[in-house]
Amino acid sequence: MHSRISDSTASAALPGSTGHAPLRESASNGLKIVIVGGFGVGKTTMVKSVSEIRPLSTEETMTQAGVGIDDASFVQDKTTTTVAFDFGRISLDEQMVLYLFGAPGQERFWFLWDRLFSGTLGAVVLVDTNRLADSWYALDRLEHHGTPFIVARNNFTEPEHSLEDVREALDLSPDVPMIDCDARKRDSSKAVLVALARHLYSLSTGAA
Repeated sequence: MHSRISDSTASAALPGSTGHAPLRESASNGLKIVIVGGFGVGKTTMVKSVSEIRPLSTEETMTQAGVGIDDASFVQDKTTTTVAFDFGRISLDEQMVLYLFGAPGQERFWFLWDRLFSGTLGAVVLVDTNRLADSWYALDRLEHHGTPFIVARNNFTEPEHSLEDVREALDLSPDVPMIDCDARKRDSSKAVLVALARHLYSLSTGAA
């Protein structure tokens, strides 16, 4: 059991909290995005790689209790799992910060997703081409909420399918941006967030 909270005020930003978000001292406004996707696809890794603070993590050690419940067949080296959400922060300027929430991928925690989506500006759907079907629930919930999103293909290894193959397999609309990334690398994760920001800007200006 090793959940950790690195920002003493971070708890105020948790879903359902009535307190103020943990803004920097000079900041006055915050934006929220959510990273979603299947179990073990790299959501926690992405939040860790790009957050300017040590993320709040609700990872717990995987035990025999999850055998037969969580499908870990494609992530056999995985020893921990997110049981609530991940939280990180990026300062955009002196006045505005971006909050990153990573949603848990296991089906038994899906009931948390709708709460995490509350107040979300946009989302990143992180996909593993070996388990594209694991992305369907995320796409369904985002479309249900009308939340703008992009799809990021996490390439831990050499991809076997092109982005267009992934778009076809997920039945994505042509206006949904897709991008390659390596969630372990800060610059790559930042590029994903920039792509989402550009997409949101295009939607707000009618340029999409």
